[in-house]
Amino acid sequence: MRIRSVRANNRRKAFEVLTSNKLLLFPYSKTHLHPVPNDPVARVFADPEIAREGFIYVLRSGKQGSVHIDAVLEYNQDPDYLRDLLLYKLTLEAQKRVRASRLSKRELIRRLDTSASQFYRLLDQTNYRKSIDQVLSLLHVLDCDVDLIVRAKSA
Repeated sequence: MRIRSVRANNRRKAFEVLTSNKLLLFPYSKTHLHPVPNDPVARVFADPEIAREGFIYVLRSGKQGSVHIDAVLEYNQDPDYLRDLLLYKLTLEAQKRVRASRLSKRELIRRLDTSASQFYRLLDQTNYRKSIDQVLSLLHVLDCDVDLIVRAKSA
């Protein structure tokens, strides 16, 4: 996800990050280098060096900090980001289980009733177009039980 624009809002003590489809807030308190009243944000801009997937802010003192879009999405509990994070973790677990399995990849492909290319796309942790259902099916074929645990956030 790319940042279209970003600006500092000193009244809210937060950065306002505009992506392609939403406006997200990221509080100063969550940054590594906190802007304070006697050293406020002098300049803020989307970082072109990382394809506008983060932003850089410069304080009046000249100190500089940066924030990646993933931190903003995680703070705002963006559903798409959380889905991708869950899919990533499930895929890494599936990769580990495939390596440890006594079943051949050919047998796994047969049991999933899929093609070899689809199987390898399923194991690709950078592929976010697959569904969680597909990864769960693979884990089931690998004799794994997957439990979803919902608990209150810790402080």
